Amino acid sequence: MTSVADLPPIGPAALTMGVFDGVHRGHAKLLEATRAAAGSGSSVALLFDPHPDELLHPGVQVPRLAPLSVNLEQVEALGVDHALPLRFDEALRSLTPDAFLDALAPAIELRALAMTPESAFGKGRTGTLERMRALGTQRGFSVIAVDPLILDGAPVSSSRIRAALAEGAVEVASRLLGRPAYLEGTVVLGDQRGRELGFPTANLAFDYTAALPALGIYLGTVAVPDRQIGPAHPALVSVGVRPTFHEHGRVLVEVYLLDWDGDLYGTRLQLHLLERLREERRFDGVEALVRQMTLDEEDARRRLATR
Repeated sequence: MTSVADLPPIGPAALTMGVFDGVHRGHAKLLEATRAAAGSGSSVALLFDPHPDELLHPGVQVPRLAPLSVNLEQVEALGVDHALPLRFDEALRSLTPDAFLDALAPAIELRALAMTPESAFGKGRTGTLERMRALGTQRGFSVIAVDPLILDGAPVSSSRIRAALAEGAVEVASRLLGRPAYLEGTVVLGDQRGRELGFPTANLAFDYTAALPALGIYLGTVAVPDRQIGPAHPALVSVGVRPTFHEHGRVLVEVYLLDWDGDLYGTRLQLHLLERLREERRFDGVEALVRQMTLDEEDARRRLATR
């Protein structure tokens, strides 16, 4: 993780900054404006991590739409020259806008700053659009105001996407993202109950606070680069607490790859969620559960055939 004092030398550049969690369609609009403003210089996006709310409210963990590494890749995939993680800590938060620009200066010769009208940064959130325009006049950079992207009557935002996922509305979340909702985890050893039932699943462990969808059964696609699986291998995904077995503890994410069997332990599994098939339910025994799982697989294959 980089501090503002350790940014690599870039030279003349257009800059934008924020968390960019999920790199959704609203972010894409802001990043495109940054690229357009760069001219012959570089385009730069600074991605804050951890989430500022976690510093402002100790003990809070903001669920993420993707791990930081994926967000950085997505920003660069949109054509930004430099996607750089920036440690959001008390030292950064306490910088005034003037001091922040001074700290940037050794690495970045700021030519343009792209920001949304409601955004603000720095000590006391004094780095507003109006303040940055005044500083731009003094220091010789332009400030581009990028209005939020409006879809279905409301601005696209990471919090709106998290709310859609929490309701199980993965198709809504995917429309706001501009691509399917995403999870990424490491396959770990479970209790192998799925294999005993005839539906061997890959249990996922997350090294980030993942924004999970509502409990239920989902249609998805997976990629496991270490096993040359994917990039869009069809799968059934269970997000739940296994009520049939009276397990009501932590939420488990279990992935059943259609038409594939093998050992995935220790591999990194990338998961895209396409549709919610049903809510999680408790069944009166294993036989009823297996019958429903068979129906879920049939439903998934029908839906895949029409996509």
